[in-house]
Amino acid sequence: MNDHFGSRMQPGTVSKTLIKKEDTTVFSQGSQVADTEIPMDDIEQPDSNTRISADASSQHRVSDRHSPTKDHVPQLEKPLLPCDVRVIALLAPASIFGLLARLGVHALATYNGQSVFAFAWVQAIGCFVMGLCLGWREIISASYPELYPALSSGFCGSVTTFSSWQLETFLAFSNRSKSPPFDRIWIYDIMDGLTQLIITLSISFSALICGIAFSTNTLPPFQSFLKRVRLDRPPTYLIRLLIAGLGLTCYILTIPLYFILTDHYRPMATSALLFAFPGALTRYLLSVFLNHRSKRIPPGTLTANILGTSVLALVYVLQRSHVSTRSNTTACNMLVGLGDGYCGCLSTVSTFVVELRTLKYRKGLVYFLVSVILAQVVTVLIVGSAMWSKAIGVHQGCFRS
Repeated sequence: MNDHFGSRMQPGTVSKTLIKKEDTTVFSQGSQVADTEIPMDDIEQPDSNTRISADASSQHRVSDRHSPTKDHVPQLEKPLLPCDVRVIALLAPASIFGLLARLGVHALATYNGQSVFAFAWVQAIGCFVMGLCLGWREIISASYPELYPALSSGFCGSVTTFSSWQLETFLAFSNRSKSPPFDRIWIYDIMDGLTQLIITLSISFSALICGIAFSTNTLPPFQSFLKRVRLDRPPTYLIRLLIAGLGLTCYILTIPLYFILTDHYRPMATSALLFAFPGALTRYLLSVFLNHRSKRIPPGTLTANILGTSVLALVYVLQRSHVSTRSNTTACNMLVGLGDGYCGCLSTVSTFVVELRTLKYRKGLVYFLVSVILAQVVTVLIVGSAMWSKAIGVHQGCFRS
């Protein structure tokens, strides 16, 4: 966690150096794709007129070691701002495909006799793809500037989910992972909760490192492939606008899709698709406007993760309340959509582990403890209070089967 990538930037090098962030790329000559920023003590800050977002300052040092030289990166002609419609639009299809990947992997990894909890696979795949994005960051951004934020923030951020991780951890600590609860003493509850917490974090870190290593070792052939198929230069402005329009259309089509497909698919996927893009967009905007405000921890990512955990805890209670919406199919579907779609795409583990890896040891440890403790506190207040006051039933009624 205390590993560092790259070296200290010298004053006056902002215009000459490619500054990396998960959803941020600032090219020389003033061109930029911005999302989030975690200003580090050992990173020289750019001019105050340049907005650099925070989701990805975590990746500044990753790219310094694992990226092609500047000579291989063509320069963009115009600046690309963090809230440019072309950046926002591509978040829509990326978050939708990220959600579908999460639901599909979770369903595939859920079976009788499974030895590893299903979300471990989900977090591992999302973090591995994030590692690939980090290693190939410069050539992706040079080939299509809007694609990197879409892949890192849109897809990877929607595949991984911090809120579900923390809810599952609380349920393990309270012996409510299964119904009825296991017949065991309290020490095993603690071990079960620590298993959820530590194994998920370890798998996520390992997958991220594997992704970085793989992308670094395959960088030359990947560059050669892009040049061979003539994808090493950005498309024209009109084509990029057209692709942005198709991206927004992709999300708009989820609305009629909800009504066209049968009720069977609504709790499985179509209700969640309605909320995927709003969740990812909320996280993206929080990182853009908040992460650069603190040098210690990224407040935008922290806010997104805690907000997602709080809403998911509330959804969990409403799904199982005695005065429930279980008799109302539409309300049930909307709750499932909020949990899987909005909360799952609002909170993220992929960005979280990148930031932990980038931050200095003490700051990273503080960030991890603050994030986990706050998430567990809000879960105890919302789910725990309802559970222990018997306001919710132990049976599962309104949920995604």
